[in-house]
Amino acid sequence: MCGIVAAVANRNVVPVLLEGLKKLEYRGYDSAGLAVLNGGLHRLRSVGRVAELETQAETTQASGQTGIAHTRWATHGVPSERNAHPHVSGGLAVVHNGIIENHEALREALTAEGYVFTSDTDTEVVAHLVEKKLRTIPELFPAVRAALTELQGAYALAVMREDDPDCVVVAREGSPLLLGLAEDGCYAASDASALLQVTRRMGYLENGDCAEIARDGVRISRVDGTPVERAVIESQLSADAVELGTYSHYMQKEIFEQPDALANTLEMVGASKTLQPGLFGAEAGPVLAGAKQVLILACGTSWHAGLVARYWLEAIAGIPCSVEIASEYRYRESVPDPETLVVTISQSGETADTLAALQFAKSLGMQRTLAICNVPESSLVRETALRFITRAGPEIGVASTKAFTTQLAALYLLTLVLAKLRGRLDAATEAREMKALRHVPAAVQRVLALEPEIKAWAQLFGAKHHALFLGRGRHYPIALEGALKLKEISYIHAEAYPAGELKHGPLALVDKEMPVIAVAPNDALLEKLKSNLQEVRARGGELFVFADADSEIAASEGIHVLRLPEHYGALSALLHVVPLQLLSYHVALVKGTDVDKPRNLAKSVTVE
Repeated sequence: MCGIVAAVANRNVVPVLLEGLKKLEYRGYDSAGLAVLNGGLHRLRSVGRVAELETQAETTQASGQTGIAHTRWATHGVPSERNAHPHVSGGLAVVHNGIIENHEALREALTAEGYVFTSDTDTEVVAHLVEKKLRTIPELFPAVRAALTELQGAYALAVMREDDPDCVVVAREGSPLLLGLAEDGCYAASDASALLQVTRRMGYLENGDCAEIARDGVRISRVDGTPVERAVIESQLSADAVELGTYSHYMQKEIFEQPDALANTLEMVGASKTLQPGLFGAEAGPVLAGAKQVLILACGTSWHAGLVARYWLEAIAGIPCSVEIASEYRYRESVPDPETLVVTISQSGETADTLAALQFAKSLGMQRTLAICNVPESSLVRETALRFITRAGPEIGVASTKAFTTQLAALYLLTLVLAKLRGRLDAATEAREMKALRHVPAAVQRVLALEPEIKAWAQLFGAKHHALFLGRGRHYPIALEGALKLKEISYIHAEAYPAGELKHGPLALVDKEMPVIAVAPNDALLEKLKSNLQEVRARGGELFVFADADSEIAASEGIHVLRLPEHYGALSALLHVVPLQLLSYHVALVKGTDVDKPRNLAKSVTVE
């Protein structure tokens, strides 16, 4: 989950490296470091945020035309300066994102040969291993490739050394890495956002690729030395898209970008009179039509989106659906069916567990695969037969918001297309559903207007340490998502339960110090939910109810009610999550936590 940047240019690259790290801080912020070549190898490292590294760079007047940099999410070894990247050996330096699974065996062997380790990281073995290869292979590019043959695990690497001041060698296996081609030099980074400051011409490395970047171009080969070429594309991202602008936090910005994100994601619906399988790719017709069931694989927030979709798919499309946590799926015995549609969901498309789960499903013979993803150039998109790109734009805040709602929109489209293919969507219903989808961006905008009331509620959470979220039916996953958001950024311990499970344990926790947040749309389960809320109130619990305009739930002592502007039917799950996002955001402000960079977390989970 770390972020790396590399640069070889006809200018001082230190400002480029630092700005790149700032854009990659969402990937990890336990420590940061950089190394440049300027008459020798110069390394700077700091614990904590990139801003501290930037101060060091200014104080030391660091400069150089070749350099590498890293922002760390700690896996092996505590956050500390000695564990911060780059790691060095002899006259070379290495930065790494990923996990070297056989690092213990390599460390033992290298120690026996006289190498001295100064960190607890798995990455330091890479530095010493490459240095060892250079004793018999004098050129850096083939020496790095030789070292790669001994590494097991996932990595995006950048290596440079004093004897080769005009190049950096990078490699990818499992962790994302792309190249940036500019007039003044060549660059590499974990994410396009880090390179938009210098170029929009990008080349995406494949697993098993190794590249040498220099001022005048790049050489790409496989680990065995076979030369390969990778397409260079013009990134559609803009530098403005990853800037904070007038907002206080990226999370705030991304919450309020949801109407536009949804409008962009559903753009094809606005211009069409009917729903077509082609929304999911040119080959989607026969792939979707032949599916007998759906298997959804995802992690975290994306898993919650899948749980909502299960209600839609079974109720509307009439197709059996199971939802698996990707990190668990491939470690249990399951019963594969080649006629299953495997749907993978990921904001980044680089989530290691989701990628591994997809590969496992394919190995079991399930080739009907679909990715719902926000990054068109991602690994996940390249590995599935079908794809739907949610056009949310870059999401920088660790707590996912606009990615979630656009995933729900995509999954609802999938539901309707499958319903149509299965003869369960007549023309009148199709027209009505498309009208409802076109209304979604405006509906979200109206929900966002409730922020002042939600902000007032947040003040009541300042001294709380626990919270309970309740929902029923397709709104139970929304309760799960609300609880996740609150715990992610405010550090309040939060749980979510189906409201009907209150009497099966959670009610024991309810008292005046444990607020209960209820998602209460006016649907078939509303009366059941009301009974559950009375159970809470009878035991002294304080209720915060997100209701529809026509839900007959009255505010009273200990019962706070916020009414959404209208009832949204099957799409109400998409709308009801927005006030929960706002509540979490404002509670975090009251608590004084780091909203965009919550402790111990990172945005893109690229390691198991």
